[in-house]
Amino acid sequence: MRNPGRLQRQALTAAERSIQALGRGDPVSARMAISTALEKDQTGIYVGVADAVDVAAGMLERDEPITEGVWGHLADAVGPGPLQALVEAVRH
Repeated sequence: MRNPGRLQRQALTAAERSIQALGRGDPVSARMAISTALEKDQTGIYVGVADAVDVAAGMLERDEPITEGVWGHLADAVGPGPLQALVEAVRH
């Protein structure tokens, strides 16, 4: 039997790993982690985050730095809370 609470916690952890990977400049790991987050997400809250991660990862794949605007988009997508604090921590 699936445990929705446990799956949602796993989704959160995967979203954190995705943001950390972007901060390290690792688009492959960022995409893999956000894919896991979407798979585990029981509430649909990471769909917008996935879109923002996709844009940021695309920039890294083109050897471009992630712009402040894209970091801001990611921060807005995760909303207030610990993920937003993580975005702010890894972007600088």
